[in-house]
Amino acid sequence: MVISAGSTYAQQYSFKIAKLKYNGGGDWYANKTSLPNLISFCNQQLKTNIATQEDIVEVGSPDLFSYPFVHMTGHGNVVFTDSEAKNLRKYLEGGGFLHIDDNYGMDKFIRIELKKVFPELELVELPFNHPIYNQKFSFEKGLPKVHEHDNKAPKGYGLVYQGRVVCFYSYECDLGNGWEDQEVYNDPESVRQLALRMGANLLAYALSNY
Repeated sequence: MVISAGSTYAQQYSFKIAKLKYNGGGDWYANKTSLPNLISFCNQQLKTNIATQEDIVEVGSPDLFSYPFVHMTGHGNVVFTDSEAKNLRKYLEGGGFLHIDDNYGMDKFIRIELKKVFPELELVELPFNHPIYNQKFSFEKGLPKVHEHDNKAPKGYGLVYQGRVVCFYSYECDLGNGWEDQEVYNDPESVRQLALRMGANLLAYALSNY
């Protein structure tokens, strides 16, 4: 794929990933540096060729179908309209992948909205031997713990449609915070590397099933 950047040069890349913009008042725009850092890590470690900056895509937009991997985060309320839920379902059924990262405070809202998308499915905790934890990097104990909130273990939930995880929900983990520039939270580099490795696993899984 080739895109034009102004009139002076063109940048080549294989594909782009996106952050999901949603309604309801939650801060969908949180974690400004997380996806660029994850992209850089994946381009180095997985030899992907992802555009260095993510796009922003709305839940109900037809542009959603342009991205094999879409990331959603925030601390608060989320609302999907019926048409948005229908669009998101069609995207996920067609091979798309949604990673939802609870940035603390999203849980009670996102569970309700996901029922609009797949009323017949339940979020299930994925076993640690699931392929999503065993791509390039192995996570024998599941998700790494990046930030502490309620003294709970991190949980990785999936919506499984026809045998494929179409949505992965990281809870009590703050995975996206671990992708941020080091100076944002001053997390140890070892924690940041674990977060980036898990993020790379998610992206690798999404691409292998796209």
